[in-house]
Order: sequence, then structure tokens, then C-alpha cells
Amino acid sequence: MGNNGKSCNFAVSMVLNYIWIAFFIIAFVIALVKLVFWGDFEVFPAMMDSTFSSSKTAFEISLGLTGVLSLWLGIMKIGEKGGVVNVLARLLSPVFVKLFPDIPKGHPVTGSIFMNIAANMLGLDNAATPLGLKAMEQLQDLNTKKDTASNPMIMFLVLNTSGLTLIPISIFVYRAQLGAAQPTDIFIPILLATFFSTLAGVIITSLFQKINLLNRTMLLTLGGAALVVATVIWGFGQLDSVLMNKVSTSTANILLMMIIIAFILAGVRKKVNVYDAFIEGAKDGFTTAVRIIPYLVAILVGIGVFRASGAMDMLINGIEWTVDLMGMNSDFVGALPTALMKPLSGSGARGMMVDAMTTYGADSFIGRLSCIFQGSTDTTFYILAVYFGSVGIVKTRHAVACGLLADLAGIIAAIFIAYLFFA
Repeated sequence: MGNNGKSCNFAVSMVLNYIWIAFFIIAFVIALVKLVFWGDFEVFPAMMDSTFSSSKTAFEISLGLTGVLSLWLGIMKIGEKGGVVNVLARLLSPVFVKLFPDIPKGHPVTGSIFMNIAANMLGLDNAATPLGLKAMEQLQDLNTKKDTASNPMIMFLVLNTSGLTLIPISIFVYRAQLGAAQPTDIFIPILLATFFSTLAGVIITSLFQKINLLNRTMLLTLGGAALVVATVIWGFGQLDSVLMNKVSTSTANILLMMIIIAFILAGVRKKVNVYDAFIEGAKDGFTTAVRIIPYLVAILVGIGVFRASGAMDMLINGIEWTVDLMGMNSDFVGALPTALMKPLSGSGARGMMVDAMTTYGADSFIGRLSCIFQGSTDTTFYILAVYFGSVGIVKTRHAVACGLLADLAGIIAAIFIAYLFFA
């Protein structure tokens, strides 16, 4: 990746490092104040108890992830080898030509971009990242100012950071592990929220780059997608909460089962040994579950200490008071830590999501909203650091602004959609 890539990754790691240190320092100071001024002799034992219980919870969750993660990554591998990514790339081709007008027609980079976005949509992180780095290298070859991000680079990055994912596998797995009655009931809300995030990212970046979206292809694509989303929201809005939950969950499970069948049939059509492909992907699922243990332990222990000291309650109560003062419903505030952490760190946001579900319940409004936050956008700063760092880009121009505005659109959409489906 080169020295620039390593330095950018180091910078992102340092941000998370400072946040993690802050969890402990702030917790200690608040606990000390409680002990000295209020005589609270329970706060330090509570903090120490939280370190043991949080680390145990992190390990148990990671262990429980192994089976389901292996299942879904096995299914994903069948789809990958069955050519599903290629099919998606071909479907996206007419739209992407309009979004990247500076790329010469027929240039190989278009294939890498299509494949990367298609892999991201299917949640194939292991396949998406190498394809993304390859696309960035090819875009750098076309770039006339080697230290400055080009328009196609920024559009490509925003499409990645807006987090358009069709199958949020890991979120389903965490919900199942934490006792959700229907782990997939957030499937359609996440699809809707990530649609708004991606749409906002495309429109904002196009305005910066003066790309004309008022052409037949883009109007049909964006207009058609917006019409479908509006119809879904309107349709669910006509149902009462109980029926909405049943219809949403049933639809999500039918769609997911259809995807599994489609992937298997695609593998059969390509004459892939479906069973061997599944085993190959399942092995990746096992190693992934083991690999995340230290990250989950680190972040959950930090959050646990922060919460046990009372610091988390102070933060949430402060935001809640401000929202109430503005005359708004503040039920969503408990899930905000996940949304605020997501642009900085995927593992940090995952820890916040798990903490929200553990504290309030997987099927609580806050627990579900934290899952929608987690699935509606991606880790903006991390993606910018890795992709720009890999080719030595120093001047990012409007990339950060566009990425964060897309994140903000996803957060706002997630809140409204959560109220529609689960309030």
C-alpha cells in the first residue's frame, strides 16, 4: 500500500486510540468525583465488574457468531463463484457511465469499479477491498495531479462510504446472538436508510462536480428507485404496528431465502461445485469470527467502563435534554453513539450497537435503531484513509464533505424509518 497508505491507516487508528483512552480517563474522573463529593462507594466496583462482564460478553458473542457467519459467508462464496457479482456489474454499467464522465469509454477501470460496488452490495468485504484498491490504482493512472483526488476518485469513494449493502449479514448475526425474536426484521428499514444515504451522496457529489443527473438513464434509475422506496414507505405507513412488523419480517425472510436459492442456482448454472464453494466460504466465516474477538473485547470493555461510571448516561441525558428542549421526540437518542462512531470506526460502531442491544434489548426501539444506523452507512474516514492512502492522495478536495453529508442523510433517514416501523 506504500508509506502514504500506512500513515493514513495509522492516523485513523490513532483516532480510535484516543477515543478508547478517553473512555477510561473520563470514566475514572467522573467516578472519582462521585466518590469524593457524593460518597458513591459502588461506582469503582461497578466499573471493575463491567470489565469482566464486558469481556465475557464479547467472547460469548464472537463464539456465537461462528456458525451463522460461516453459513452466510458460505452462501456468499457460492454467489461470488456463480457470477452474481458480474451480473450486478453489468446491470450497474449504464448508470456508472453517467456518474463517471471523466473516465474514457471502455477503460478497464470501469470494470473494477462495477465489480467493487457489486461486491459491496452483496457484503463481500474480502472481495470488495482488493477490487476497490485496484480501481483506485487505475483511477490514479488517469489522474493528472497525482497528489490530488480526481472527480472520479471522489465519486467512487462516496459510493463506498454511503454503504449501499443489500444483505447486512453481520447485523443479522449479532441480533440473533443477542436474542432478537426476528433477527431479520431490520432488513427492509436498513435497505431504505442506505438508499437515502447513497442517493444523497450521489446528488451532493454530482453538484460539487457539476455532473448532469437530468438525463434519461439517471432519471429513470434514480426516479424509479425513489418511486419504489416511496411506495414501500407509503404502503407500510398504512399498516398498524403489529401487521407492519409481520409483513416486514415475512417479506425480509422471503427475499433472503430467494437470494439463497438464486445464488445456488447461479452456481449450478456455472457448473460450480456448490458444496465445495460453500465450505470454502464457511471457513472464512470461522476465521472472521475468531479474528474479531480482540476488537470486540477492547471496545466493549471501554464502553462498559464508560457506562458503569455514569458517563454514558450523562452524555445521553444531555443530548436528550437538548432534543426535548427543541420540542422533538427524543426516543432515538440512546442509539446515537452508534451513528456518531460509524464514520470513524467499524469495530467501534459495532461495539456501540452491541452495547445498545445488550443494555436496552435487541428488540427495543433503541436496539433496532442502532442496527439501522450500523447498516445505513460505512466507515467514511477509514475508507478514505485506505483508498486515498494506497495511491498517495494528500489533497482530498470535497471527498470528506460529501462522505459526511451522505452519512448525515443516512442517520436522519434511519431515525424517521425506525419511527415508521418500530415506534
